Amino acid sequence: MQHKRIKRRIDGVLLLNKPVGITSNAALQIAKRLYQAEKAGHTGTLDPFASGLLPLCFGEATKFSQYQLHADKAYRAVLQLGVTTTTGDPEGCVLETRPVNVSAAQIDAAITQFIGAIEQTPPMYSALKHQGKPLYEYARAGIEIERKARPVHIRSIKLIDREMHTLTLDVVCSAGTYIRTLAESIGAVLGCGAHLIALTRTASGGFTLAQAASLPTLENASMAARDTHLMSADGLVSYLPKIIVSANEAAALRQGQRPLLSAQPAAAALMRAYDITQQFLGLIEVQAGGLAVVQRLMNTAKNDF
Repeated sequence: MQHKRIKRRIDGVLLLNKPVGITSNAALQIAKRLYQAEKAGHTGTLDPFASGLLPLCFGEATKFSQYQLHADKAYRAVLQLGVTTTTGDPEGCVLETRPVNVSAAQIDAAITQFIGAIEQTPPMYSALKHQGKPLYEYARAGIEIERKARPVHIRSIKLIDREMHTLTLDVVCSAGTYIRTLAESIGAVLGCGAHLIALTRTASGGFTLAQAASLPTLENASMAARDTHLMSADGLVSYLPKIIVSANEAAALRQGQRPLLSAQPAAAALMRAYDITQQFLGLIEVQAGGLAVVQRLMNTAKNDF
């Protein structure tokens, strides 16, 4: 008779270095099994061909996963010039091949053109939904759906290397930016076309790839050693301002009340709240005048960290 594995109640964030070749959900399921976690979720997907930083949430940390979706991201992207594909990446079919005859000055000018506030039209091969179905399902059926351009912000693009017809770029961008679309746009400006052949997420919010653990490292570790890789849930919202509340204010927040805070920010804001012992309470919306409204709270009755 096979015994059912006991699930663990754990709270925290695992920074995973997702390998190429598996989906983000597959990586999540492997990590959930390794940790025997009751509850787990991720903070935004990486395509199967992409690798790098994938923050995973366990237990109470899943309450804050959505806020990581809004954080800036950083990527190392490799573009193949002269070739366009149906998907803008190596998973698609080749659409066109063109000769590449571009100078370093032209490349610099093309890159510079996309730094700052721009608009992008989401690609058909994306998980963005239309009438409840992801766009890639329509694309696979040969159906083109009209998409509206969306504002994104490219904080910086740095040319790291050029070899023959490939460009390696470091990109820092706002949430919602499609690096595949950026690659195609740069190729279009250069007149030769381009697609993305490799992508690694190097940072997300306050997290970096250097902090991440690989699946083999976790698989070969004991449970106690795996637990040392877990980080506090507040790392998911580290980009938000911090406020420390009094013991009475903390008690009121935990009871769902709206206390008037003694320490008030200069302007209304969504903030990370901590008690006087520096324990993370959750997120509160501090309104003009200092009234605090709970957005998401940790359940500290059972907290493994």
